[in-house]
Amino acid sequence: MNVYFITFRSVTPAQRGERILTEEGLRVTLARTPRWMEERGCGYSLRFRTGDPVQWTQLLRRQGVDFRKVYRRREDGSVEEVTL
Repeated sequence: MNVYFITFRSVTPAQRGERILTEEGLRVTLARTPRWMEERGCGYSLRFRTGDPVQWTQLLRRQGVDFRKVYRRREDGSVEEVTL
């Protein structure tokens, strides 16, 4: 099963994103973004396993929540940036 990460520069937009997506029924986990995923160091991410990342990021944009990138970790452990 794929795992998706939506990354943010700081905790405040990540918390807003968590609230919005949770209200829409998506189970997300808020955590520090792994350093290997974000070249600029500190940041936060929302992790989820179900749904369409394009749909969720469009919702965040409509609500005015700024995010950085979206990544997908595949079952084999490889990670790729999702093009939106």
